[in-house]
Amino acid sequence: MTQAMAQPPAETSPYLPRVGRIDEVRQFTETDKYFRLSFADGQGIRFLPGQFLEVSVFGIGEAPISLCSAPGDQAGVEMCIRRIGDVTGALHNLEAGATVGLRGPFGNGFDMDEAAGKDLLFVAGGLGLAPCRGFILDALNRRDEFRRVTILYGARTPSDLLFADDLKQWDQRDDCDFHVTVDRGDENWTGNTGVITTLFKKMPKLEPANTVAFIIGPPIMFKFAVLEALAMGLRKNQIYCSLERRMKCGLGKCGHCQIRNVYVCQEGPIFSYAEVMRLREGI
Repeated sequence: MTQAMAQPPAETSPYLPRVGRIDEVRQFTETDKYFRLSFADGQGIRFLPGQFLEVSVFGIGEAPISLCSAPGDQAGVEMCIRRIGDVTGALHNLEAGATVGLRGPFGNGFDMDEAAGKDLLFVAGGLGLAPCRGFILDALNRRDEFRRVTILYGARTPSDLLFADDLKQWDQRDDCDFHVTVDRGDENWTGNTGVITTLFKKMPKLEPANTVAFIIGPPIMFKFAVLEALAMGLRKNQIYCSLERRMKCGLGKCGHCQIRNVYVCQEGPIFSYAEVMRLREGI
């Protein structure tokens, strides 16, 4: 796989944040919010699926956040942010019009040109749909470059489902196969109930030798979803994941995300399962 790494404009120091403006905020779930942001200087960024930005709230700190928008040269970016700490909590308190700091993009991404002409399998669990969404949107925007596209998505409950508008659109498209499940339904839920691996039995038959899978979600989901993909006949180097670690600087300087001799913020977060096998403590 050729992994391309997009960088900030040459005149911009990777250590200094650019000023970003929050253009839109939407509440997805009790703990998750959608943010659409643009850059105050009017310049955009070029990024690949799987990359992330360092987002700072001035006076509080910064945190790495996955990009969930379609990749390419973009004037703005989209993120889905879960409230889990000081920085993300402060971000949840901001409204449209507020300013934040943005550094990046950082990390490696997956150039979808590498998967042209193949079947694509996307498996996303919980908040994993956020980074996975960039891959999905890229594939659907370039639909004629790929063969069969299958999307499997799972969440804990119906109220935990993210990107409701996207889910509806994907379900209505006739050029992709979309399945969703929840661990626990409610009185209004009429869809599949069960862990995400139950969806593998509902998906169409893929050609294992000509399939690329992207499996992104919590470690326990990733473990069992990978076993299902391997049982289908996919090889370890055909399966990709986003390996989340306690990333901090984004530049491989602080060592927070180091696994053995690998800095996840630089050599990841996108890894093939063959690579992850050598970094087992990472999952």
